[in-house]
Amino acid sequence: MVIGQHGRGFSTVAFGPVARTLVRWHVSPDVVTVGGTVATAAIAFGLLARGHLVAGPLLLGLVLLTDSIDGLMARGMGRSSPWGAFLDSTMDRFGDASVYLSIALVTIAIPGALGDWTFGFALAIVPLALIVSYARSRAESVGFTAAVGIAERTDRLIVSLLGCLLVGLGLPTWVLTLLLGYVAVASFITVIQRMATVYHQAAAHAH
Repeated sequence: MVIGQHGRGFSTVAFGPVARTLVRWHVSPDVVTVGGTVATAAIAFGLLARGHLVAGPLLLGLVLLTDSIDGLMARGMGRSSPWGAFLDSTMDRFGDASVYLSIALVTIAIPGALGDWTFGFALAIVPLALIVSYARSRAESVGFTAAVGIAERTDRLIVSLLGCLLVGLGLPTWVLTLLLGYVAVASFITVIQRMATVYHQAAAHAH
């Protein structure tokens, strides 16, 4: 399940005109990057963490859809740079942490054993999601690649937010528990996949 890989072509077609318009208005891609993160944190803590399980996920999904605009702008302006990639990656981690912490805060209110499992999965996703991204960036920093795994960033966010939305629309809480459990397990597997990939690359390089 790698939704993110299939959404990039759509993002280019859908948001290319928006990116070109912002370029014509002399808006910096860095401003769009930081602005998207601020919007993500504001929606996550202002709505999702307060139990708004319809408006929160829908608005966060909209922000997620527009996540590629800054990259499209940078390429259109010929300004793709290591700084831009670093800023984008760093801001993504802020945004991800805001979303997953907000989901964990929501699940605290779920009573009984089901609530314990749901909160446990939600809490586990917070570090796992960050470790998945760190494994890839660290691999690249030492000359290897780790762009593998069953749960990319977009996949994790879509499935987690979908669980919140479905419960907000009236489905039973166990739906959220199940989807968060999937994200937690898939994230852990992705970390292992990336570690194994780098290990084999390092072993081949040593020979």
